[in-house]
Amino acid sequence: MPTLKVIDRDGVEHDVPARAGVKLMETLRELEYGISAICGGMCSCATCHVYIDPSWAAKIPAPMSDERELIEELAHHKEGSRLSCQIDMTDALDGLRVTIAPDE
Repeated sequence: MPTLKVIDRDGVEHDVPARAGVKLMETLRELEYGISAICGGMCSCATCHVYIDPSWAAKIPAPMSDERELIEELAHHKEGSRLSCQIDMTDALDGLRVTIAPDE
């Protein structure tokens, strides 16, 4: 079972067990300090916005055009911005470090 390094909105880092075979969003929305993921993973609301640590960026497939368009419209987008509903959690992502983005 892979483990995530999740930095919450208060800057506190947590080690979180994640399930391989599901979207990153699934693990993050179950956390008390996690994301809301209002659209349930349909890539239409951006309430699952996270920042991927730069050291992990190349290990995750690039965003598709619909994800890029949503991210570019966010007030808090920056380098490493991703929608967690678009990232498949795998054993290869063990140790992935993500920061929960501010609410929009």
